[in-house]
Amino acid sequence: MAPRPLGNTGLRVTPIGFGAFKIGRNQAVKYPNDYELPDEREVERLLNGVLDAGVNYIDTAPAYGLSEERIGRAIAHRRGEFVLSTKAGETFADGRSTYDFSAEAIRRSVEESLRRLRTDVIDILFLHAHAQDVSMLMETDVAATLCELRQRGVARAIGLSGKTVAACERALEWADVLMVEYHLLDRSQEGVIRKAFERGVGVVVKKGLASGRLPAAEAIPFVLANPGVGSLLVGSLHLEHVRENLRAAERVRGQPAAGAACGEPC
Repeated sequence: MAPRPLGNTGLRVTPIGFGAFKIGRNQAVKYPNDYELPDEREVERLLNGVLDAGVNYIDTAPAYGLSEERIGRAIAHRRGEFVLSTKAGETFADGRSTYDFSAEAIRRSVEESLRRLRTDVIDILFLHAHAQDVSMLMETDVAATLCELRQRGVARAIGLSGKTVAACERALEWADVLMVEYHLLDRSQEGVIRKAFERGVGVVVKKGLASGRLPAAEAIPFVLANPGVGSLLVGSLHLEHVRENLRAAERVRGQPAAGAACGEPC
């Protein structure tokens, strides 16, 4: 599966990325079916199998429970083989999420992520936004903090994992990458994806299967046929499902890769 350029970041990601939520957390989830967390051996087998299948992009977050530390234990020795993204701003404990977008909290979160992931650099650092993402961007200096971390070399690229169209459009002023929800049941971010493509801002799609409500064979080609999309994150606890997702992605041929003019600097 040939990697695609992710905007103007210089990173190349496979059209299917692995969303590592389910390996670390099974509380307060939006999936239609409950699931048990895999044990350590199962996680190691799954993550190495994902890389062996040809996926080169893995996404996680501190709010995904055990996910970061499990990735660090299982595949840190293969760090040069994959693009890694994580997030800052949200934590999850005792069954609920809390948010802190202060500069101190963001820096501390990133330091802890680096330790858990057993890496020296985060390829893509996303802001893990809540529903009031516009006010969060306007009322805090979180964008400047992410720019500082990029300038220090802690993150190669920065961006927003947002909720609303308005926030994602605002983030185009400073982000290298956007993470947006986009699927057959919700096409509200299509305009944002187009604007990002025109500016050379990479786009990663989350919840492209509508949290399990859409069949992969239908949902994956729809998302990847959009020329502005660099990668679609799909999570699974079964390698055969990962392989099925890759086969669905292979049906999308001849699409332009994401990448255009440079966006505005920080």
